[in-house]
Formats: sequence, C-alpha cells, structure tokens
Amino acid sequence: MDHGDHGGGHGGGGHDSVPRCSLNMLWNTQIEDTCIVFPSWHIRTHRGFVLACITIVALSVFYEYLLQLQRRYDLHLARSLAAAGKGKGRATPSVSGRSSPDVDYEESGLLGGRKVKGGTPVPPFARVVRASLYGATIFLSFFLMLVFMTYNAYLIAAVVIGAGVGHYVFGSTINLNAVLNKAGGPKTMACH
Repeated sequence: MDHGDHGGGHGGGGHDSVPRCSLNMLWNTQIEDTCIVFPSWHIRTHRGFVLACITIVALSVFYEYLLQLQRRYDLHLARSLAAAGKGKGRATPSVSGRSSPDVDYEESGLLGGRKVKGGTPVPPFARVVRASLYGATIFLSFFLMLVFMTYNAYLIAAVVIGAGVGHYVFGSTINLNAVLNKAGGPKTMACH
C-alpha cells in the first residue's frame, strides 16, 4: 500500500523509475524503499536496512539509559537536598504511582511553578536539568513510537530488542521500597 509521493515526477511512459518511500499501514517485512520517520531516512539497500536496525536498537538502548539517568539524578538530588537540611520531614512518596508529586492545581500558575503538597522545592538549575532529561526522554519515546508505526516487523523487533538490552544493562538494581510501596512503578516505552 503506497501512500507516499516523496520523490520525482511521473514519467510519460507510465513507469516511474525514481524510488519512493513506501508507507505501509499494515504489518510488513519490506526492506527496500522503506522510509523511517523522515523522507531523508530512505532505505534503498539491504545493507542500509541492517544499519538502520542497528541504529534503532542503539536508540532504544539509549532511551533506557535516559530513564536510568533520570532516576539516578533524582536520587542524587534528593540526597543532596536532604543533606542540606532542605528536605527535613517534607519529602513524602507519591501515592499515585507517578514520579511527580501531588499538586494543588487550583493554586498553581501556568509558568509560575506549582505548589506541591509535602514536596521539597527544587533549585532552578536542578529543575532545568530534570526538565531537559525529561524532554529528551519524551522526544526519544515518541520517535521510537513513530518507528514502531512503520508497521515493519524488523524495525519493531529492533525497538523491542534495544529496549530489552537497555533494560538488562541499565536495570541491574531495584528499589525495593519504591516497588513495595508502589511509588515507583515500572515505566515502559508506551507510558513515558
């Protein structure tokens, strides 16, 4: 099913010799003329397809690394705030299972920050770092979702294999208190 018109014009002979992106809306195993997310990432050869799969595996591993980096940075930040005395008795785990604290939305402004019930204020630089990590993670998760939406079995397998490898490499420890208290439930690529 070709829905793409990403190159060259139609010749007068009824046969178009210019390769085009093939955009499939059904499960497929097509290798040549597959485009991944951008028309410029146009796969024309089997070798190019293998390199694309390796790149996607690497991006999926990197996604898992970013998730781990976020957790480690939050743990480092929490420890440093607690050591500085700013977090005495104020840090409480969220009962919602989200990584964000409970917020009183009626008293929060659009850009002025949010008033957190029982939370510890985060310094501006640390907020920038946390927001940057979060933004990069969200971008990569949606990028990998778009790769998944090629419906190409090989590309889907590359995303899943990369996620599995990344989780194995970067998920070597578990926070028992968070899991047992359901405050740090498992994060998946589907729900950033």
